[in-house]
Formats: sequence, C-alpha cells, structure tokens
Amino acid sequence: MKEAYGMVANRWVMEQAAGLKPGLDELVYRSNLLGSDRSVANWGGGNTSMKTVVEDFRGRPVNVMWVKGSGSDLATMKAGHFTGLRLDDIAPLFEREDMSDEDMVAYLANCMIDSKHPRASIETLLHAFLPFQHVDHTHPDAIIGLCCADNGRELAKEIYGDRFVWVPYIRPGFRLSRMIAQGVRDNPNAELVLMEKHGLVTWGATSEESYLKTLAIIGEAEAFIEARVKEEALFGGVKIEPLAPERRREIAASVMPVIRGSVSDGKRMILTFDDGEDVLRFAGSRDAAKLSQVGAACPDHLVHTKMKPLLVDWDPSSGDVEALKETLKAGISEYKEEYKAYFERNKNEGDKMFEPAPRVILIPGVGMINTGKSHAMSQVSGALYHRAIAVMRGATSLGEFVSLSENESYNVEYWPLELYKLTLAPPEAEFSRQVVLVTGGAGGIGSATCRRLVKEGAHVVLADLNLEGAEKVAEELNAQFGPGRAFAVKLDVTKEDLVKEAFRATALQYGGVDVAVNNAGLATSSPFDETTLDEWNLNMNVLSTGYFLVAREAFKVMKEQGTGGSMVFVASKNSVYAGKNASAYSTAKAAEAHLARCIAAEGGEYGIRVNTVLPDAILQGSAIWNSRWREERAAAYGIAPDQLEEYYKKRTTLLVNIYPDDIAESIAFLASSRSAKTTGCMITVDGGVPAAFTR
Repeated sequence: MKEAYGMVANRWVMEQAAGLKPGLDELVYRSNLLGSDRSVANWGGGNTSMKTVVEDFRGRPVNVMWVKGSGSDLATMKAGHFTGLRLDDIAPLFEREDMSDEDMVAYLANCMIDSKHPRASIETLLHAFLPFQHVDHTHPDAIIGLCCADNGRELAKEIYGDRFVWVPYIRPGFRLSRMIAQGVRDNPNAELVLMEKHGLVTWGATSEESYLKTLAIIGEAEAFIEARVKEEALFGGVKIEPLAPERRREIAASVMPVIRGSVSDGKRMILTFDDGEDVLRFAGSRDAAKLSQVGAACPDHLVHTKMKPLLVDWDPSSGDVEALKETLKAGISEYKEEYKAYFERNKNEGDKMFEPAPRVILIPGVGMINTGKSHAMSQVSGALYHRAIAVMRGATSLGEFVSLSENESYNVEYWPLELYKLTLAPPEAEFSRQVVLVTGGAGGIGSATCRRLVKEGAHVVLADLNLEGAEKVAEELNAQFGPGRAFAVKLDVTKEDLVKEAFRATALQYGGVDVAVNNAGLATSSPFDETTLDEWNLNMNVLSTGYFLVAREAFKVMKEQGTGGSMVFVASKNSVYAGKNASAYSTAKAAEAHLARCIAAEGGEYGIRVNTVLPDAILQGSAIWNSRWREERAAAYGIAPDQLEEYYKKRTTLLVNIYPDDIAESIAFLASSRSAKTTGCMITVDGGVPAAFTR
C-alpha cells in the first residue's frame, strides 16, 4: 500500500482503446482503468456513465444513458453490470423541486431499456442531469483530503480558481444530483465538481477526454497537498515505533483468535492482518487517538469500516501479549456497547442493528486487524482504511480533518438504498464464515473434503507434507470460488513445532479455526511377527501422536475463541476391526478413534464436538494406495494388486466401492449444524463390511 500520494498514473493504452467497439465497451474500459487504482476509486464506490443513441426493439433511435449498476465494482465490472436508461424519460425530473429515494428508484425502474439490467446506481441522476456525454464520479484520496479539510473550499480556489463547483455535504439522491447540475449550469467555467466530505465529478466529450480530465484534476490536488506535507510532523509525529516484522506477526497470530471470539456475536467473522507502513505510522502517531475517532473519511467507507475504528491503548515496549489480549477483550466489549448506544440514538423505525463489533482494529507497533463475513470482505475493510489514512494525511496537511456528523454517518450506514447493495450478495451457506483446517489436504480424501466445504462457504487451510500438491489444490479452489478462500501450509504432523506453526499461520490468515479435520495418513502391512519397531513407531507417530498434536492445538484455538468448534477424525474400518497383517496400522487407528472420544468428553463444556469417520479402501486419488500398501494388502488376501477394487467391492453388503467424495460427505455432515448435538460418534463408511459392524 502506498503511504504518500504519488501522481496518479495514466493507464490508458491507445492500442487497446482503438480496438474497442464504440459505445458501451469504451465505458467498460474507462471504468476498469479508474477502478484499478484504489487511490482514485474505492472498492465498490464511484460510478461512470455515457450518453449515446441506441435502437429500440422497433428499430427507432432512442437517447440512452449507460450508468454503473448498483452493487458492482468499477475495477472488475463488465458490460452486463451497466444499466441502460431512456434519457427522454429522465429529463423532466430536473424540473422537480424534490423527490424521495423510493420514488426516484421506482421512477428509474420504468426508464430502463431492459428490465433484466441491474438496478441503476444510487447516483444515476447525478449523471443524467449533467449535459455531457461522459461523466465520472470518483473518490480520489487527494480530492477527499481536500474536501475533508475544514478549509477545503478556500484552498480549492487556490488550486482550481473558478473552474470548480463546491457542493456542501448532503446524502446522495435527487437533491444532491440537482444541486450539482444547477451548480454546473450556473458556472460556465466549471470543469469539475467537489463534493464536500465525499468526492469528485468530472466529464468529457469522449471517454478518453473524461478519463484524462479526472487524472489531471486529481494531479493538481496531489501536487498542492504534497507541497505542504511535513513528513516528520505527520499525524502529530511518532509516538510508538513499529516492532520488528516477525514480532508483529507473532503477536498478531497470538491475539487474532481472541479478537475473533470477541467480535463474533452469533455470526463468526473472518479476520485479516495488515502491517503496511502507512498503518504502522498512523496507529503509532501522537494524534491517532484523536484523528481515528473523528469519523469516516468518505460515506462509501461506512458500510465496511463503520464510523470509526477501535484504537487499542497498548504499549508494545512492555512485551506483555497476555495484557494485550485482555485490553482487546475490554476494548471490543466497550466498542460494542458504544455502537449499540449510537444505534439507539439514531435509529429509524424498522432499522435492524448490524454486528456491533469493530471492522477495523488498530494496534500500535503491530498493525491493523480487519473483520468481515469473508476473507474478501475483511480485506475490503482494510483497503478502505488505507484510503482513510491517505485522506487524513492530506486533510491534516492542509488544515483540520472533518467528517460527517454522527447522524449523517448513521443515515449513510443504514440508508435503505445502500443496504440494497448488501441484498445482492448470495445467501450465506452452511460453512460461511467458518475456517476449516484439513491435514493431508492434498490427498484424495483431504482435497475432496476441501472442495466439498468450500462449495458450502468455508475458508479452508490445506495442511500437507506435500506443499506443492496442497498449493495446487488451493489455487484451483481460489480460481473457482474467489481469492482468499483456500490457503496451503506445509505440515509434518509428527513435528510439534510445525503443528504449532500451522495453526499460527491459520490464525494470521483467517483469525482462527472452527473445524479441524484430522486426515493425514499412511499405512504399512506386514505379518505381526515381522513387524519392526520402526514400522510400529511410524504408524504410531503419524496416526496417533500426529492426530494428538493437531487436535491439541485446534482445541487450544477453539477454546480461546470461545465460539465452539468441531473436529472430525478420519480413522478407518480397522479402528474397530483387526485387519490381517496390519497390527501397527490397526492399533494406531484404534488409538485415533478413542482419542477422539476422550477429547469429546473434555470439549463439551466449550462447545467443541469431536466425531470420527471410519472409511475403508479409498483407492481413488490416494497416496497411500499408490504406495507399497496396495501390493501388501493384495498379498495379504492372495490376489493381484489390480484385483483389489473388485475384491473390496464384493466383500461389502452393498456391493459398492468407496470414494473420497463419500468420506467428504460424512465429514461435512459431522462438521455441520445438522449434527450439532452429536459428539463422540463414529460413522462407518465402508459399504457395509459385517466384520466391522460396531458392537
């Protein structure tokens, strides 16, 4: 993340632009360029438009404005994210004095050229009322810094002379759109509109002209601000120096499960950690305590960052991480009570309070921890607070940083038209907001389990000795379900320090863990009298001690979070059946199953459930069955290795083979709310091997 303003880069590529079809493709290209620089356009914020002529279903020419649809993001939106509206139907609205949000939305719905288009942007009329072919509304750091300075309007005259229109803050809607249009009409020299505490509006005769005008206007503000920045005095100067990078990460990993438990009120949250240079400077500054509580830097931030962050009062020089945990618990509790009071003071009839916990937590010397319903949304909160820091950097270099009033902030945060965007998100699935760690994640059962749970909303950690294989599966999952949904770590379950490190990495990545699937495995086969001590120890180390180490660390995290949790052990039919020529393997698997019951007995009071799946003969995608184990088991039954699948099928009462997806389905059931009152249970998934029936 950049700390200072750098001149906004011109990303327009003539060759690419020349190859675009005139019309909507030009608007998509310009929008993507504006959105790709977050110092220009916030995530999900800003909107763009173009006016053109299209043919209707009867071939008649119609004046149409294409405008960004609600709920999309400029950086990634495509043609299908824009809405086409008939301008001749919108034009008469300018003659009105006022119009409610509800009436405006209903009216615009009747102006759409296609009912399948997305709902038009909240700021559609801003674009429609301006008499320019291309219009851009953005939230550049430098411009908002100017517009959030108490003397911003006077300074704007120094920068832009008489070329700007200044619009005092009111919430987006009909009145703001009309004020902007009237201001431009009243100033024949106008080249831009500055929206107090909000953003920028620019325009042009062509898509390229509009884009370049936006960059030029931002550049003038950037140059003006940079000439006045005093680095050594920024935010009042340094009060607390950052800790060393490794120490910052160590502390963050230690406290994030505590934070996660404290912010998860009925709904778990996913956490992310950020120790960017700008964050460390701001959190450790003398004025952070005051500045951080002034309010949001831009209305678009509020839904994702709330009105203000939690700044933790902690001196990192003490090194007392346990004291930090207690301070965090108390701080989050106090923040929630204050938020509830804020809601009560400002609520309107029918309002329902959001989660009252902070979305942004600043720890001096350590960094920023963000919360959200997913890894992606947590990162959005963090990205927007980087923008807030940049805005405060500019505003405080020019004058005093000012923000919306409390009631103005509330009315944006709980604005029905803004809340509508949230309804566009798909409904949450069974494992949404949950973090699942799967050992042996690169293998057949492990990868099938990860795919199964990610499909139902989970964030998964693939822990495997085969890091390359785990990373490959994680890449596939992230490509299919979105970035940040899967994460790979190298893990040898027999090494205590590596097990602890895997859980630290998981805490740092997502904030903690909700489900631990103990699945790492191996198998050996030999007659009992030929079983060596090394073979015995190998099975015990991986299948018994390894499962103990993973379960113990998972238990610690779940207990510290205080939100319950689930563990699923992948044992074996051999846990309850004495497999021929497999005494070491069978004994270790029996130990697994009993260990799970022991943990279940202790975990109940903490809401931690522990259950076991007993599979048999999962040959598909298995590293175990591609090793000597296949030959050894075939020899034990006196058959050829390629006859094993048919042999196992015929010995089941259901006459079926068992596949990784079958085990993943059982794991999903045991980890889900569908088995919320089940613990200490064993489910056999083996097609029905009578000798292994539990009794």
